[in-house]
Amino acid sequence: MPVPKANLYPPFNIVRLSHVELVVRDIAASRRFYVDTFGMQVSYEDSGVLFLRGLEERNHHSLILRQGPEPMANDLGFKVYSDEDLDKAAHHFKSKGLPVSWIERPHQGRTLRTRDPGGLPLEFYHEMKRLEPIHQQYARYRGVRPLRIDHFNCFSTDVDASVAFYNEIGFRVAEYTEDETSERLWAAWMHRKGGVHDMAFTNGRGPRLHHVAFWVPTPLSIIDLLDLMATTGYVGNIERGPGRHGISNAFFLYVRDPDGHRIEIYCSDYLTVDPDHEPIKWNLKDPQRQTLWGAPAPKSWFEEGTLFAGVEVRDPVLQAQPIVAP
Repeated sequence: MPVPKANLYPPFNIVRLSHVELVVRDIAASRRFYVDTFGMQVSYEDSGVLFLRGLEERNHHSLILRQGPEPMANDLGFKVYSDEDLDKAAHHFKSKGLPVSWIERPHQGRTLRTRDPGGLPLEFYHEMKRLEPIHQQYARYRGVRPLRIDHFNCFSTDVDASVAFYNEIGFRVAEYTEDETSERLWAAWMHRKGGVHDMAFTNGRGPRLHHVAFWVPTPLSIIDLLDLMATTGYVGNIERGPGRHGISNAFFLYVRDPDGHRIEIYCSDYLTVDPDHEPIKWNLKDPQRQTLWGAPAPKSWFEEGTLFAGVEVRDPVLQAQPIVAP
């Protein structure tokens, strides 16, 4: 199916992705990983929850870790331009027959909770508590020196349907992978903030969270993290990379946190702000699609992901196989 034409005048205006909440079994172990090793900054903590941000982020948090019995993900958060956009968003989702509720969130203003047609739980807000800038406090830079949250990637049972829905609310396709046999989308990368993606969809059992990505200063930051993880007990948490994606041209590394949540460390993609930016098409069997240098991804990368709380997982509509590492 063809990629839809960009919708430059959506029913409400989303600025960018904002935050995600992950449930972890041991908050102390997660703190050692995300703060002491990875380098996230603590905005708030108590015995059962951590609110974290990157070094460039002024909003209170981009990652919430909450202790619970089983690893899972809760809502994916997005920031809208104005308080009025929240009401417009509520009207839009109601018109699609999707559930809408207003919820209380710590450190956030009025917050709308809903879901997309595939079942992904979403929340939208306009105001979040602002904190002091710390990007020039270089004594706080450690680990991979994460600057900001960059994107979500989710398994979708129907990537064509996911793209159609998110296109309607203003996300624009930067790149996509097509299965030439069926002419269906196998994956797509969609943006709001002018990078390659705020939201990506990968064909697979879903809806599940594939990964959350954080932007870092340089590829050398990734090398530093690898050396640190390899010598502090986390060598088994390194899943894939380092490498350079064909799609997005970004330098990347995928690691797993102590509960198995997949985190991508990401930098060096390109600008997509022009309204007439043309999407780049990739063939599912192109070996440079996954990694520009030709190295395929491991089987775990296509099969494993984080469940969303209370969301039923289904098999994908498209049965197509990418190149997988032996």
